[in-house]
Amino acid sequence: MHTTESLASFQDLLGAVPAAPETRDILDPATGEVVAAAPVHTLADLEAAVASARLAQPEWAALGHAERSAYLMRAADAVEAAAEGLAELLSREQGKPLNGPNARFEVGACAAWLRATASFELEPEVLVDDDGGRAELHYRPLGVVGAIGPWNWPMMISIWQLAPALRMGNTVVMKPSEYTPLSVLALAAVLNQALPAGVLHVVSGGRDVGEALAGHPDIDKVMFTGSTATGKAIIRSSADTVKRLTLELGGNDAGIVLPDADPAAIAEDLFWGAFINTGQTCAALKRLYVHEDIYDAVVDALAGVANAMPMG
Repeated sequence: MHTTESLASFQDLLGAVPAAPETRDILDPATGEVVAAAPVHTLADLEAAVASARLAQPEWAALGHAERSAYLMRAADAVEAAAEGLAELLSREQGKPLNGPNARFEVGACAAWLRATASFELEPEVLVDDDGGRAELHYRPLGVVGAIGPWNWPMMISIWQLAPALRMGNTVVMKPSEYTPLSVLALAAVLNQALPAGVLHVVSGGRDVGEALAGHPDIDKVMFTGSTATGKAIIRSSADTVKRLTLELGGNDAGIVLPDADPAAIAEDLFWGAFINTGQTCAALKRLYVHEDIYDAVVDALAGVANAMPMG
């Protein structure tokens, strides 16, 4: 484990963000004020992170599923202990409010997903067992996973990427969005309180770092959440090494309201389906098709919810 020092407060978390020769100011989108200086990592930093992750991977894999799950449970405990500081940092950097389905919700989801991932049972599955022979399916790690995350749910989606990878015995090198590096660096500092050294790294660089991560010969899989255009670029960068890819690209989601629906009962859910995280969500409702029999009633109900919704 990296450290046992408490990282409970906003200032503690900023202090845990690693220093770098080059930095850039991260601005609060609500006020324009400087939140903190984020490190600008280089291709040399990426090489060092990948080498460290590659070195740590065999020992991490050798621990087995039960012990790795225990580590993830302790990581969830660490997130919960630092929850308020993480939520404040997330709110200041990314811009979402603390309450509602926003910053505190996202940090809570990080702990919940860590626990859910740690609880998966991965016993060997018997595929064939008859007179002709026996075949079992076993799950084994790939090696080092590269994870490239978005700015809209920077902490939660980082957990979606790193938790299953670590659970399986892979080590992880993450490249956060250039808009929200502090959130991911702070989250990693909290997680690394519980994890063994070397299994999780964050490299906060620019597009050149992302391209190098996608094409790196010692990265065995790349996970990416973001735009279709960037996803295409990652596919091109990864082609020479024929990496495994998981690309979760932007959606265009529709809602459908049938004539037997109760407009008043569904209006708030429809509203949050479109405007959760200020509408900055890949799965946010983009189009709503309403049966003509209740169209006006649904419009009026949605307008009522919107008019009553506090801003900020």
